[in-house]
Amino acid sequence: MADIIRLLPDHVANQIAAGEVVQRPSSVVKELMENAIDAGATEIQLIIKDGGKTLIQVVDNGKGMSGTDARLSFERHATSKIQKAEDLFNLHTKGFRGEALASIAAIAHVEMLTKTEDDDIGTKIKIEGSKIVTQEVVVAPKGTSMLVKNLFFNIPARRNFLKSDQVEYRHIADEFHRISLAHPQVAFNFYNNGSDVFQLPGNDFRKRIVQIFGRKTDEKLVPVEEETQVVKISGYIQKPEFAKKSRGEQFFFANNRFIKSPYLHHAILGAFEGVIRPGTHPGYFLNLEVDPATIDINIHPTKTEVKFDDEHTLYAMLKSTVKHSLGQFNVVPALDFEQDQNLDTPYSYKNRQVGVPQVVVDSSFNPFETTQPSKGNSSGSYSKPKVDGWESLYSGLETSGDTNASHLEFESEVVNSSIFDGEKEAVDHTTTTFQLRKKYIITTIKSGMVVINQSRAHQRVLYENFLKNITIKEAVSQQLLFPLMLSFSPSEIHILKEIKENLCTVGFVFGELTEEGVEIKGVPVLVAESEVQMIMEQLISDFQQEVPGDSFSQSDMLAKTLAKTLSVKTGESLDEFSQVKLVNDLFACKETTLSPFNKKVYITITENDIERKFI
Repeated sequence: MADIIRLLPDHVANQIAAGEVVQRPSSVVKELMENAIDAGATEIQLIIKDGGKTLIQVVDNGKGMSGTDARLSFERHATSKIQKAEDLFNLHTKGFRGEALASIAAIAHVEMLTKTEDDDIGTKIKIEGSKIVTQEVVVAPKGTSMLVKNLFFNIPARRNFLKSDQVEYRHIADEFHRISLAHPQVAFNFYNNGSDVFQLPGNDFRKRIVQIFGRKTDEKLVPVEEETQVVKISGYIQKPEFAKKSRGEQFFFANNRFIKSPYLHHAILGAFEGVIRPGTHPGYFLNLEVDPATIDINIHPTKTEVKFDDEHTLYAMLKSTVKHSLGQFNVVPALDFEQDQNLDTPYSYKNRQVGVPQVVVDSSFNPFETTQPSKGNSSGSYSKPKVDGWESLYSGLETSGDTNASHLEFESEVVNSSIFDGEKEAVDHTTTTFQLRKKYIITTIKSGMVVINQSRAHQRVLYENFLKNITIKEAVSQQLLFPLMLSFSPSEIHILKEIKENLCTVGFVFGELTEEGVEIKGVPVLVAESEVQMIMEQLISDFQQEVPGDSFSQSDMLAKTLAKTLSVKTGESLDEFSQVKLVNDLFACKETTLSPFNKKVYITITENDIERKFI
């Protein structure tokens, strides 16, 4: 039998490696920016166009490379970070595999311009699909400029899997946030399609957080600090009252490297247990410094998932440290049984002299006197109104022996305000409905009965109404007496700008939209003013997680989010009118069997099904 195993050509091997290293434009941004950090840069510029598909450029003022190093850096497994296997257990740098540049050069047009501080001239290299086009000597400033154009130009199938420019930009922005937070001492500039996105000067960690997520974030932060032989924990957590339904502002850094750790995230949730509302997530920005020999960061191609040697100890320390910070800064309410609050002196009376209270008695006061006392009494005298005999107090109160109580009205218990607009008389009350355990609505049909999930049914009704309003753009809006000012981070504002047009078709009326927040002047009829903040946060969270591309997907997701947020929840009592109206509106929808999230809305129990139970 002939030999069938053979070595792959280098360009094929590089394309295969690129499938692990370069998943999307944000992967290129991560690799290039980490190389700039390792080069000792103090200023880094990131320039992208069309979500990174057309152009990604990273310019730094680091050490730079010589001509030989520049050429060798594009070879597979070529790196200056490690020299022997033992170095893998004592890593202090970001990139150490030596696959990044080779993988990027295999699927894009790459241009490198670099120069060291000692050299008088620099080197310029152009590579297209792993093939070196030119290498020449040029005049260049100190540092390195990496320019990547036409990503996946030679792999059309991979390029077709990329999302829209807005979605890819969002992934790049997330990567930029992680790297800039991990290195607050480095200055970063971010440009998207020729416009400034971030201008971040070198600063401390807290100021870097405020620079990225807005000035309102400063008042939310609580410092965390603890140092032991195992780990040094530093950073900030957000106060419990600012917990959100989304999991956006949650960052773990291990030795200045962003990591994802569900296990450590569970420790944070344990520390916040009983302090935040159910269903919400706390925000945190925590740095963990451990011995490099006790952490393995080479278990995943993206190096975001790591393995600690002693995770259980780290878990316990992190949980207790966060709890200690919450209690130390009086974020968590506490009871002190040894302190008598009756002995506390208010601050406004702290320096005042103690005076003996005086009691003034009017000796001339006579409660049975019918005339008002003269004004010549002492200043503490009581002035009684003039009354013409005690009989006048009861004038007009003559009653007969019989008391007619038929006109009395008693206040009845409020079940729930109607969830639908319209007059009750317009509903056909011949339909019999019954609410079971404040979750299901049971109604009769000719063949038996129908059990309807009230929450899913209302979601379907609202979803089709919102989708219709977005399509025909005839939504009704109610103006607010006082406009609402809501604060969001720059990345969240960017998402709101994308979906603003669709929000206006639903009934939202926007005022000023700045980089710090948004002004809302009107809301849809079904939306209460107190729910606007929650709805906006839910919308932003859904768009961050599912990242829709085209306008139809945006409209569909917007309608789904509003329907889910405003629908009747399990546990709410509905009056008879609301039950009947919900049933009628459900069966007037185009799709009645499934909710907007493809869950069953109702089940049918026939008379034969009931009779079988009695056999």
